[in-house]
Amino acid sequence: MRRTEAEDHGPVRYGPPLPSDGLPVLPELVSVLAGAAGRADGEPVGGGPALLDAARGYWERRGTPAEPGRLVAGPGAPALLLALTAALGGDVLVPRPCAAWWAPYARLLGRPVFHVATPAECGGVPDPYALLETVRRVRAEGGDPRLLVLSVADDPTATVAPPEVLHEAVEAAAGEGLHLVSDETWRDTLHAPHDTVLVSPAEMLPEQVTVVSDLAGALLPPGWPAAVARFPASATGDDLHARVLDVLTALGASVAAPVAAAAAYALGEPEPVTARVAAAVRLHARVADAVHAVVVGAGGLALPPRAGRHLYVDLGPLRTALAAHGVGDAQDLEDFLSARLGIPAPGGHRFGDELGALRVRLSTGTLLAAGTDARRADCLTSPAPLELPHVQHALMLLRSVFDDLRDDAQRWEPPR
Repeated sequence: MRRTEAEDHGPVRYGPPLPSDGLPVLPELVSVLAGAAGRADGEPVGGGPALLDAARGYWERRGTPAEPGRLVAGPGAPALLLALTAALGGDVLVPRPCAAWWAPYARLLGRPVFHVATPAECGGVPDPYALLETVRRVRAEGGDPRLLVLSVADDPTATVAPPEVLHEAVEAAAGEGLHLVSDETWRDTLHAPHDTVLVSPAEMLPEQVTVVSDLAGALLPPGWPAAVARFPASATGDDLHARVLDVLTALGASVAAPVAAAAAYALGEPEPVTARVAAAVRLHARVADAVHAVVVGAGGLALPPRAGRHLYVDLGPLRTALAAHGVGDAQDLEDFLSARLGIPAPGGHRFGDELGALRVRLSTGTLLAAGTDARRADCLTSPAPLELPHVQHALMLLRSVFDDLRDDAQRWEPPR
């Protein structure tokens, strides 16, 4: 029997983290964090007034206002999703593929997780007909589906769901009485914000959607865990808010006081933060486009990246060439590319895809991360960041590995 996971890499103990930006921390954030390091009092569970008020302003600027009493902060989105899953009960539905951290928390609670196929044009949201069929099947087998987790700006596929596709999925979920959790971690990382329409499910179905955003998506370094959640303005939302606070209290899951200060500053979106976010998004968009060109040029498949710091690659067309290197499934592909590229390249099975599918997530931040802080900071100001020596070297290595696979595939093609 083919193994399903690498040795010592359990499905929960090993899970790829959110893609890092590969850049030095914004100095203003460092100053705020350092200034709060002497606080002896801890941040209240659920977030203190300053942090929650900053979150209120953040969402108000995005057209989905909420009072602080309908907001919660936690030490990262995983803690909030764990609390939401525990509070809601029932079975969990997620798209296939989905963010690697969504399913483990449900499984830790003993909740079944069901993956639903996504439409051809994007990831992050379920195909509405597949969703209806999955709900029908689960209920027929005695299950109790209650929660659908989705993401408009998606990890791992780096796509943004068109509003009409999202609307169909939301309507299908609402018709089945599901509560929706919208993971909006990557909403502020649109590669072409003036050409991409991003609509939150909370705008379509305000009484049945809880929004979760991990600030590591655009505002904070991944090593400073902080996330915020926005609950519906309804009796259901009030009850869920209270139960989530109960779970977070039981876990002692509060944001560290210095991180809370930095999070409140970042959520306020002062000029240094907005300038850094815009520059980082432009940079990662350029790197993602370059990686996409390499993958497609070698014969791989990938939807054009529209958000985030990653893209999702299907190397099924190169299966024969990969087989010559002992690659037969996604775990093999993960091991092969991670070793060849010298960077983590988690296989699609980490994101709920079938083990036999040769898919992998590539992160753009890992191509920027070499060298000193000064060298990495140069990426933000250079007019030609892809020509900087450390970035150029990383892209050349990537191109060499994929070109070799393309050449191998061509050698294995039968004569016509």
